[in-house]
Amino acid sequence: MTTTAAELVASAKSRVESLTPDQVAGEAAQGAIVIDLREPMELRNDGMIAGAVHAPRGMLEFWADPNSQYHREEFQPAQRTILYCASGGRSALAAATLFELGYTDVAHLDGGIKAWKQAGCPVTTPELQV
Repeated sequence: MTTTAAELVASAKSRVESLTPDQVAGEAAQGAIVIDLREPMELRNDGMIAGAVHAPRGMLEFWADPNSQYHREEFQPAQRTILYCASGGRSALAAATLFELGYTDVAHLDGGIKAWKQAGCPVTTPELQV
């Protein structure tokens, strides 16, 4: 018996906290770290939430794990951490993964950057190295 990607996402969404764009904006203003999981081309095309840290999905576990040689200081297991992607699938999976790594206060932006923009929230153009 196999599991589909859609089933994995649905399972993750049932286990993680989902936030609205307004909730994310409020929490970011209070010091929560916001992590953008999308690929560089997606950031170039759609912008990103101002102040968000870009962490491509493929590097998240390595950057988030304090025991990894690739750990980045922006990632702290006890800090409020909010993840987002394009529409909410990757961020739900990533939030579930962070819980497995010992993060205790994780949520994701339901609907991703699409929902953020539809709510009229601002985006910024990222400065990315090519």
